[in-house]
Amino acid sequence: MAAVLRKTQQIRSIFSKTPKNAIFTPFVKPSQNPKTPCFREPFSTKSSNFPEYEMPTVTWGAIQGRKEKLVSRVIICDYLKSIGIVPDELEEVELPSTVDVMRERVEFLQKIGLTIDDINEYPLMLGCSVRKNMIPVLGYLEKIGIPRARMGEFVKNYPQCLHASVVVELAPVVKFLRGLDVEKQDIGYVLMKYPELLGFKLEGTMSTSVAYLVSIGVNPRDIGPMVTQYPYILGMRVGTMIKPLVDYLVSLGLPMKILARMFEKRAYVLGYNLEETVKPNVDCLMSFGIRKEALASIIAQFPQILGLPLKAKLSSQQYFFNLKLKIDPDGFARVIERMPQIVSLNQNVIMKPVDFLLGRGIPADDVAKMVVKCPQLLALQVGLMKNSYYYFKSEMGRPVKELVEFPEYLTYSLESRIKPRYQRLQSKGIRCSLAWFLNCSDQRFEERLKGEYIEAESSGPSFFMGGRLQLPGSDVVSEEEEEESDDEMLYRRTVAL
Repeated sequence: MAAVLRKTQQIRSIFSKTPKNAIFTPFVKPSQNPKTPCFREPFSTKSSNFPEYEMPTVTWGAIQGRKEKLVSRVIICDYLKSIGIVPDELEEVELPSTVDVMRERVEFLQKIGLTIDDINEYPLMLGCSVRKNMIPVLGYLEKIGIPRARMGEFVKNYPQCLHASVVVELAPVVKFLRGLDVEKQDIGYVLMKYPELLGFKLEGTMSTSVAYLVSIGVNPRDIGPMVTQYPYILGMRVGTMIKPLVDYLVSLGLPMKILARMFEKRAYVLGYNLEETVKPNVDCLMSFGIRKEALASIIAQFPQILGLPLKAKLSSQQYFFNLKLKIDPDGFARVIERMPQIVSLNQNVIMKPVDFLLGRGIPADDVAKMVVKCPQLLALQVGLMKNSYYYFKSEMGRPVKELVEFPEYLTYSLESRIKPRYQRLQSKGIRCSLAWFLNCSDQRFEERLKGEYIEAESSGPSFFMGGRLQLPGSDVVSEEEEEESDDEMLYRRTVAL
């Protein structure tokens, strides 16, 4: 009994000489002096494994009892209030025992670019240890491509990342993105756009949305570029967001294969709200005289039309076309069907080719007919139009009437198509319309030159809702065209994605 009492007195004498904030280390290596008890600083002030961030000089502080904790909490809350932080949400959060530790956390967050207002938006970040939470997470984020200069912006947008485990939560998400063929150098860009990805479960929404897109025909190799362009698709629920939109577009006559190609190039279309944006815009198109059977072609050519403030744009352009180009509402509807991009085309740009045609002495009524038949004229560069027009007048010596009947002439390349083909016709002494020798592929042109007759002219491809692609003159098709499906031919010929 006496031996036990002597041992207790020795231990008390040792602790009486111990600094209050020091942590006692009971194990002594043989190489150390056994007469001197060993103490160590709570954490090293040297750089951590992530050299870009310095380790804190203070930690949680000494172990306290219940009363001491309450006193320390009051002191810390007073400190936070003094610098403008509202600590109300920190009632259930374990706080450090000293003001020094909390001050270091606030200063660390300010150092990476956060303001007091940013901290007030999510004060729970003050419950994160600088050493155990902030430094490992920020070091990993910088390693995968988040620029240090934008680290504060990233944490501001998604402060919950500070609570995450690098190994258990962050690294698996990055590995998942790499498995989708997102390029390594694009990981940071993707996460900056949609930082909430770091909080998703791999087996949840992300996996199901990818699986559904592949099931409707999206090429698996294009999933990575789609995610890079519009990462929000990984957070969309299939049943409530993606599938209803796909089903609605199919009901308008868009083939599934065309939809898949459209999503591959314009992934953001999946983000359009079906009830608030897509359906109202489709109804708006029909209210302006667009035929229902033309909707599919319009969407395939210009998918962005589903997400525009369409009513205002259509009203403005319709009034402009009627006032300046003398095109009535029915003609305007035909223009939109043939070139829906007109909706977003600047009116000053539209007038330049129109003024050029009027300046060549073409009557306004004929210019209006040309625009309705070939609205692509409105997007041409005037310099190219001049060259083609002067060749038409000087070299070909044809009347303006032919240009009015076939305004598409001005949309073809002068050097690569018009001149070479016209010179071939001249060498063979063939006289034909503009459409006959321009509106066909190189192979078909050669076939026509070798033929002993001039086949009837035909219009371009047309698309009918719910049916197959009908190509006038499809009885004469090359072997390459036979191998293409109708949907692929529609996409290749009418959609410029």
